[in-house]
Amino acid sequence: MQIQPRMTSSQLDSAIAASQEHLLAQQHPDGYWVAELESNVTITAEIILLHKIWGTDQARPLAKAAAYLRSQQRTHGGWELFYGDGGDLSTSVEAYLALRLLGVPAADPALIQAREFILARGGISRTRIFTKFHLALVGCYDWRGLPSLPPWVMLLARPFPFTIYELSSWARSSTVPLLVVFDRKPVFMVADGLSLDELYSEGRDQVRFALPASNDWSDVFLWLDKLFKLGEAWNLVPFRERGLRLAENWIIERQEASGDWGGIIPAMLNSLLALRCLDYDVADPIVHRGLQAVDNFALETPEHYWVQACVSPVWDTALVVRSLADSGLPPDHPALVKGGQWLLAKQILDYGDWAVKNPKGQPGAWAFEYENRVYPDVDDSAMVVMTLAAVTLPDEALKQAAIARAINWIATMQCRPGGWAAFDIDNDQAWLNRIPYGDLKAMIDPNTADVTARVLEMVGTLAGPAGPGDPRPAVGALNADRIQRALDYLVREQDPEGCWYGRWGVNYIYGTSGVLAALALVAPHHHQAIQRGADWLVRCQNDNGGWGETCRSYVDVGLKGQGTSTASQTAWALLGLLAAAEATGHWADTAITRGVDYLTRTQQPDGSWDEAEFTGTGFPGHFYIRYHFYRQHFPLMALGRYRQLKGQAA
Repeated sequence: MQIQPRMTSSQLDSAIAASQEHLLAQQHPDGYWVAELESNVTITAEIILLHKIWGTDQARPLAKAAAYLRSQQRTHGGWELFYGDGGDLSTSVEAYLALRLLGVPAADPALIQAREFILARGGISRTRIFTKFHLALVGCYDWRGLPSLPPWVMLLARPFPFTIYELSSWARSSTVPLLVVFDRKPVFMVADGLSLDELYSEGRDQVRFALPASNDWSDVFLWLDKLFKLGEAWNLVPFRERGLRLAENWIIERQEASGDWGGIIPAMLNSLLALRCLDYDVADPIVHRGLQAVDNFALETPEHYWVQACVSPVWDTALVVRSLADSGLPPDHPALVKGGQWLLAKQILDYGDWAVKNPKGQPGAWAFEYENRVYPDVDDSAMVVMTLAAVTLPDEALKQAAIARAINWIATMQCRPGGWAAFDIDNDQAWLNRIPYGDLKAMIDPNTADVTARVLEMVGTLAGPAGPGDPRPAVGALNADRIQRALDYLVREQDPEGCWYGRWGVNYIYGTSGVLAALALVAPHHHQAIQRGADWLVRCQNDNGGWGETCRSYVDVGLKGQGTSTASQTAWALLGLLAAAEATGHWADTAITRGVDYLTRTQQPDGSWDEAEFTGTGFPGHFYIRYHFYRQHFPLMALGRYRQLKGQAA
C-alpha cells in the first residue's frame, strides 16, 4: 500500500494552506459561506417579465439586466443552457423576449443574430412548455397550445392514488400557483405592440397551437386535455372555485416570513403570478415580501444585474467547513466553530410537506437555503451532520441532540426500494413525467444513488469504519436492517461498467465518487463493487491527469466520464479513489498522483481554482448549475484527505 507523490510534502502543504486561506477570507461575519449559484439566463429573463407584469420594473436596475443578457449571448447568436453547449432554443427565446420587454428593437444586431439562431432550430413552436407559458402571459403565444391544469386536483387526497404530494417538492411548489394562472389564462399588456411573430419559423398564421403527440400510450393525456379544455369552454369545470380557493390558501400558508416560496425562483415567480391573477395589490404585504425575496436572490455589479435560481448558504457552509477540517484545521478553530454554530441554528424544527407521506417523522433536518422550513432535504441534512461531527462547539450536548434528531428524521425518509430521495419519501410515480405539462421530466423525486450514498457516508462517519465482523454499523434509528436495504439498493444501481449515476452532480463521476466514499466506510466487504467503481474512474482519467464529464452525458450515456478536466470533478474522482484504496488496500498510485498533480498544477496564486464548466445538476438534460464554491472546497477536501492517507501509508 503505497502512494508515490510527484510533488514534495512542502509543495502539498503550501497548496493546502493557500486554499485554506482563500476560503477563510470569504467567511461571512455571521459565520456562514455562500457563493454564487449560476444557472442560465432564463431565470433573469423571467424575473424581468414578472416585474413588467407587476409594474415594478422601474424600481429595479433592469437596464443592467439588459447588459447582462447581452454579455451572455454567444457568437452563434444564442444563449446557453450550460457552458459550451452550442446554444439552447428555449433559453434563447426567453432571453430574446426579455430584451424586447426592455425596449430593445427587433432590428438590433444582437436580436437579428439571435433570431437567425432561433429560426434555424425551429422557432417558438419547438420550445419547452414553460417558455411557451411565459410567452402566453404577454400574448406572444396562444393559451390553446398549453396543457390544461384543472384546479380540482387540489381536492384530491389520500387514499386517492394521486395528490399534489405525488409531485416532487419543486414541481409541487411551482405547480399549485400555476393552477390559478392556467385557469385565468391572462394576457398582460406590458408593452405596446409587443409581438414575437418573427420567431415562428412556419409563420404565425400557420402555427397549430396544440400539444405534440408522442405516438405511444402517453397520448391518452392529449385526449384528457381536450376534455379539460372542452369543460373550460363550457364553464363545466367541477369544483373550480373551491380548487382555486384551496390553491390560494396553500400558497399563502407556505410563504416564509422572509417572503420566499420553496426557496427557488420558479416557485416564487409562479406564486407572485398567481397572486397577480387573483387581483392582489402590489402594496399587499404578501406581494411586497415576495418581491423582496426575489430581490434577495439578485446579484449586481456596476455593469450587470441578474437573478440566481436559488441560494445555497447551508450547502456551501457545510462543505467549506468540512473541507477545512479534512485539510487539517483543528476542530475548535474559530472559523469552524462559528460556521458550525451558524449551521446548528439553521436546523428546522417545523413540520413541512414531507410529513404528508411520512407521518412518523419528527422535524430535525436542514434545508439548502437561508430559510425554507417547508422543504428541508436529506442531502443537506446528512452533509450538515457530518460537518457538525467534525467540529467542536461550545455546547456539545446541544450539537449531539441536534445530530440525533436529524438522524431519526433521515431514517424515516427511507424509500421502499431502500434508498433515499432528496425531499420526499416514495415520490416515484414515473407516469407523471409523461404528462404534457411535465416536459422537463422532473415531476418526481425518486431515491437516488448519490443521496443514498450521502446517508451511508454519514453513518460510517459517525459510527466509524465497519470491520470484517461488523459490516453494517448502526447509528440511532438507522439500524442494521435499514443500512442493509440501502446497501442492496446501491449494489443494484451500479452500472455494468462499474459506475453510478449522479442525479445532483455531473454525473457518473459524481455518483461513483459518492458511492465509493459510502461503501468504503460502511461496507468494505463489497470489495468487488468498490474495485469496479475505482477501475472505472481510473479508465476515465484524462491525459492531463484530471477528470471531467460533460452535462451531455445525461442524454448520451456514451459520454459517461468524458469531458474537459475540471477542478471539482477531478476532486470527486480523487475522493472516490482514495476511499476505495482505504477499503481494498489497492492504491491506484499513478491515477491518484497524476490527479493530485493536476490540482496543484492548476491552482491559482491566490489558492483558488478556475472552472467555467457547470458541474451541478438541477434537472438532468434541462437545467444545470455552476456552484462557484465547488471548484474550491472539493479540491481542498481531496488534497487534505490525500495528505492524511499519504501520512498513514508512509
